[in-house]
Amino acid sequence: MQDFARIVALTAPLFFLVLVGYAMTRWGGWSAAVADALTRFVFCVAVPALLFRLMSDFSRLPPVDARLLIAYFGACLAIFVAGRVIAARVFRLDGVAQSVFALGGIFSNNVLLGLPLARVTLGERSLPAISLVLVFNSLTLWTLATVSVEWARQREVSPGAYFQAAKAVLANPIVASILVGTLWGLAAVPLPGVIDRTLALVSDAAVPLSLIALGMGLAQFGIREGWRVSAAITVMKLAGQPLVVWLLARALSLPPLETQAIVLLATLPVGANVYLMSRQFGALGGPVASSLLFSTALAAVTTPLALALLGPVP
Repeated sequence: MQDFARIVALTAPLFFLVLVGYAMTRWGGWSAAVADALTRFVFCVAVPALLFRLMSDFSRLPPVDARLLIAYFGACLAIFVAGRVIAARVFRLDGVAQSVFALGGIFSNNVLLGLPLARVTLGERSLPAISLVLVFNSLTLWTLATVSVEWARQREVSPGAYFQAAKAVLANPIVASILVGTLWGLAAVPLPGVIDRTLALVSDAAVPLSLIALGMGLAQFGIREGWRVSAAITVMKLAGQPLVVWLLARALSLPPLETQAIVLLATLPVGANVYLMSRQFGALGGPVASSLLFSTALAAVTTPLALALLGPVP
């Protein structure tokens, strides 16, 4: 209980900032345009600055056990398959809706919520492991969902789907900042003092602004139809995925820090990208929007609980 209380004390201000952002848009009169602009700044400037500055010092960062990718994405594949089965047999959804339902159980809010939580609970040493997952996350999961949808629609997958997914990921500012920062770090060239201090100032703003942007974005969604589907997605995301990730990490004997990092990511609520995909494919828009709200509210308790069960940070 002491560990749980300590982690709740650490994470409560972060979730409170999410609530502040939610209140600003829902009741404070801040427009959706402001929320979109702030989110764009966070994704394109603040978080990339944080990640580039971190990875530019790559040569002095702690080594990362790359097997964490097997544990994390292996669990994603297992939960995705299970999600499709549940969607088909329990909710009688078609192939496209099954894919969106299953994606909701594995696509976390890694950037806006995962990075701040990792910094506060696990420390800076966890960020290389988090960054490694971020590099592969969008490409792997979007491709998985796209292939699943295309197969459900046409019973075939075009090479163009892979190309478009890879192109979008490489153009993503988050991924680009990690890759460029890593290359800079491997070159062992120190950042000029003025550039480093400027990036440090922007990086300091990344955490609070990302959480406020998350809350402002959540305020644009409502609790709509299909609450049973929303509840199933939420349970699968907050309970099923963390459990399978932890089991695979144990099976691979991953180091404690890598285990805690990927379990933390697995405990995060449903990411907004799932809603974008539901809109793109015209399936489960309402239930997915509801699951964003449900899972974010519940994660304020379930994420600290999972971290407490894993034990103290090494």
